[in-house]
Amino acid sequence: MDIRDKPYIEADDVLALNFIRDPARYAFRRYYRTGLRSHILEVLRPEDLERERQGVLKGKNIHFPRAVSLKMLRIFRARFRDFQEALDEIGRVKLISRYLAPNHVARSDEFLVSYVRGDQADIVLCGLQDYVEGEILDPWGPLDGQILGELLTRMNPVETQDQAAIFSEKVNRAKREVASFIGKVRKMIAEAQHIPDLAGVGNLLLTPRGHIRLVDINNISPVSFDGAIFRDDRDYPVCDKSIEALSLLERNILGRSVSAEDPLYGIFLEPLRMKAVRDLVITFRTNLGKATYPIP
Repeated sequence: MDIRDKPYIEADDVLALNFIRDPARYAFRRYYRTGLRSHILEVLRPEDLERERQGVLKGKNIHFPRAVSLKMLRIFRARFRDFQEALDEIGRVKLISRYLAPNHVARSDEFLVSYVRGDQADIVLCGLQDYVEGEILDPWGPLDGQILGELLTRMNPVETQDQAAIFSEKVNRAKREVASFIGKVRKMIAEAQHIPDLAGVGNLLLTPRGHIRLVDINNISPVSFDGAIFRDDRDYPVCDKSIEALSLLERNILGRSVSAEDPLYGIFLEPLRMKAVRDLVITFRTNLGKATYPIP
């Protein structure tokens, strides 16, 4: 079975690929998130994985430290008609780095491989992405300054008054980071007429230091102001939902009003357009239940 068609893959599937060395210098483990557009695997040191499984004796107790990912390996499901189409896809991915790097995106190195199955060979896009530790920043959930503080507290327990002052600064830094992220995404829209996928739960992470990172770079959509609702290759209105997610971050975390006079929100958050987008989302979710891919 073509690895791009499998709902999920394990380490043995990776090691069986013609472009992966076996035995490999590193170990692979399926990541808990697997999307419609790529397989995601942790790249680990074998010795770290062994300590996680066997445990480490500390005093009289045995601890099982979880192996921390060195990188995240992404194997894209996309099929390309030719080499140029694959290069164009890499160009769209690099567009995100141009506007959001280094502070607001998990750095990723993309590469093309020749995927051989029997007497067939196809171009497959892969990426090695930096692992980002953090909590999911969900635009669709309850999200305000207090929730932001609770996420940071979970990652940074506060015990003394001095630490509380440091923590307060981290909350303020996180708000500044959100403002910076929004500004850079809006600049990308204005200059490049594209937007990354901000709609998926888990696409944005808040790090322990209060930075915001985009980790899902698989789906970059064009932004058109001609009134048409763009749908991606899965018929999802990703552009409109990403702009809606952006507005939720701006309103709920920064406390800014979202005005109909705004040249971006005034078009994409117009009530009749949002109703049409909701109908498309309902259709997408209905069809997704009939598909063979895992639901993200």
